[in-house]
Amino acid sequence: MDRQYFEPDRLYDDNDAELDIIAPKSKRAQWRHKGVGPAHHRFGRRIIYHGDDLNAWAKSVRVPTADQA
Repeated sequence: MDRQYFEPDRLYDDNDAELDIIAPKSKRAQWRHKGVGPAHHRFGRRIIYHGDDLNAWAKSVRVPTADQA
């Protein structure tokens, strides 16, 4: 079963405190500038993340332990 850290159908604004589980806002801005991190949408200056994209990104960066490999 895939773990869901974020509500799949919710849209998260870059100012939402729930996103701090990933990284601070300043770090997310650096990632967007470099083209890494979770997928996002840009509406002018506003940044929106979709819950499904956040969960997919969290799954992609998961590091399994030796007993799970």
